Amino acid sequence: MNTPNKLTLLRFILVFPFVVLMLQGWGGEACKWICLGIFCIASATDALDGYIARKYNLVTNFGKFMDPLADKLLVCSAMICLMAQERLPAWAVLIIIAREFIISGFRLVASDNGIVIAASYWGKIKTICQMAMIILLIADLGGVMAVVENILIDLSVALTLISLADYLWKNKGVLSMQD
Repeated sequence: MNTPNKLTLLRFILVFPFVVLMLQGWGGEACKWICLGIFCIASATDALDGYIARKYNLVTNFGKFMDPLADKLLVCSAMICLMAQERLPAWAVLIIIAREFIISGFRLVASDNGIVIAASYWGKIKTICQMAMIILLIADLGGVMAVVENILIDLSVALTLISLADYLWKNKGVLSMQD
């Protein structure tokens, strides 16, 4: 197993302690910072594994499939935890998770037709915005940062919808291949 795939697996593994600590809150205020650290490390592996895979030509079918799945698991788990803590509204989480299911289903249809669909510019920007939103919501700095958090929530939802529309529009031919 190559380094990028090991980083992807690490991201999967980090989701478990992240969720447990987010939901249990053991250790009080320190727990928040530990969760933030875990999320930041896991998020960094997302950028790092892709960079290494492309730079050293280590792109694998495992990585193509598992990397986006690890990203979805990390981000969706974090948002569900934040929703449980009443830091993130349910409507935003539902829209974002619904988009992920739609795109995953769409990719499966494309895959059945021998088509691999790469992540789009809008999808990458959406992911960065969502991760920034999650980081600020976990940090819970209060004050003026609460305004920034709300802006990032709205921006994340908007980018989610824009990236969905862009993705479906650019790949609408995939659906016409179905009977």
